[in-house]
Amino acid sequence: MLSSLKLKALVIRESKIVHKSAIVNPLARFVTEEAICLIFQISFEDIYTVECWRYIVYVHGKGVSKFVSYADFPPILGVQPPNKSDFVKWRKRWRKQNEPHQNKQAPQWWAEFFTNEFWQAHSEDILHSWEELVELIQFAFNPEKLEELRISYQQ
Repeated sequence: MLSSLKLKALVIRESKIVHKSAIVNPLARFVTEEAICLIFQISFEDIYTVECWRYIVYVHGKGVSKFVSYADFPPILGVQPPNKSDFVKWRKRWRKQNEPHQNKQAPQWWAEFFTNEFWQAHSEDILHSWEELVELIQFAFNPEKLEELRISYQQ
């Protein structure tokens, strides 16, 4: 019955992220299609192109034509880890949010982003790396949301 086992197929998609500027914004390393899908509640297939300009990201997709700040994107693995300069840019962006009770925290969808990454981790090492990243930016979440993330990680 070995033939009935299905291996996880590695899905490699063509990136829709295009850099349009000779000068790359330092936060461009965090721009991902997964984050865009969560921001706009669309699927990968609905993204036509993501243009990274010097100071802003332009997202063009099915029913979406928006400019997004680089500071809206959460940090990811596989690139240089976030530094103090990134923290300052995120906090400055969060202060501009409309909801006063969230002025000092990341948007709610960041927690969903990290929870999805926990579930998609292919190994314990990668999962642990995601946990370390969340702990590095724990200031971005209120205590309740941070505890939810820790519980999600343990599952």
